Amino acid sequence: MALLRVDQVRIAFGERHVVAGLSFVLNVGEIACLLGASGCGKTTMLRAIAGFESLRDGEIYLDDQLVSSPASLVAPQMRGVGMVFQDYALFPHLTVAGNVAFGIQHMSKSEQAARVAQMLELVGLADLGARYMHELSGGQQQRVALARALAPQPRLLLLDEPFSNLDVELRERLGQEVRAILKATGTTAILVTHDQREAFAMADQIGVMADGKICQWGTPYDLYHEPADRFVANFIGEGVLLPAKLTAPQCIEFELGQICRTTPVECCLGCDMEVLIRPDDIQHNDRSSLQAKVMAKAFRGAQFLYTLALPSGQTLLSLVPSHHNHAIGEDIGIELEMDHLIVFKK
Repeated sequence: MALLRVDQVRIAFGERHVVAGLSFVLNVGEIACLLGASGCGKTTMLRAIAGFESLRDGEIYLDDQLVSSPASLVAPQMRGVGMVFQDYALFPHLTVAGNVAFGIQHMSKSEQAARVAQMLELVGLADLGARYMHELSGGQQQRVALARALAPQPRLLLLDEPFSNLDVELRERLGQEVRAILKATGTTAILVTHDQREAFAMADQIGVMADGKICQWGTPYDLYHEPADRFVANFIGEGVLLPAKLTAPQCIEFELGQICRTTPVECCLGCDMEVLIRPDDIQHNDRSSLQAKVMAKAFRGAQFLYTLALPSGQTLLSLVPSHHNHAIGEDIGIELEMDHLIVFKK
């Protein structure tokens, strides 16, 4: 059942269109993400869902109730929407418990205390209710902000770049923990971020945005393995596009060989195409006759990300177990192992 419906929304500041005809549907209990670079319109769209921005065109519905249109705007406090801001927006003069209780003042003192205790237990801060914000780490402050947003039991939770102030390792771990908390409480949520790792860690559905539009809406798996266009292919994951030709209705040929798939490629025979090669498509094999030269490498703990040059001079990426520590300039054997053929017409 749909909780949120965004229908052909346009938002403009003067003559500058920031959101341009954006539509999507979010079902109850789902976690979605608007993913894109700075300036693509994702935060503006989030603010419009919260009720902080008016629409130039289109409609926003919550539980089939019209909450935003060019002619009407339901106030933010009347929408039953919670929000976790990028800077957390916590009150330094209040304790952890005081911050969590801020949005539930309508409850009795005993109800407030029980709800605060429940929320702090949920986010793993049960023993820190008496502390102040300056006594907490960044990750703990983020948990307080989440507990405060969840305390009033919003029907929709909005998260605006909630992990941007944290280091990379903590960001990824907290993303997984926050997802588990949202799923445990059955909370429907939308995250906006420029970081695809955050999006993959948290979201059931992701909308990749550019220039105020959604280029593709789908699961993380679909976006990675079935990108709709070159922009999504380049934005999601790492990879390179290599020149190829269509040799049969279902087959393409390029420098690494011929690949076929079950569905026909929409192009005429012999036409020029490009095939997307991900780092996990290229396997290291010392016995392979196909050789590539190591041009650069990045250590990632369990793996190296190698930049390899093919005999033609074309470069590609390969993830190789880190016990295969090859020197820059060294030739190594590689082989192609692809489960998903992704091609684009030139």
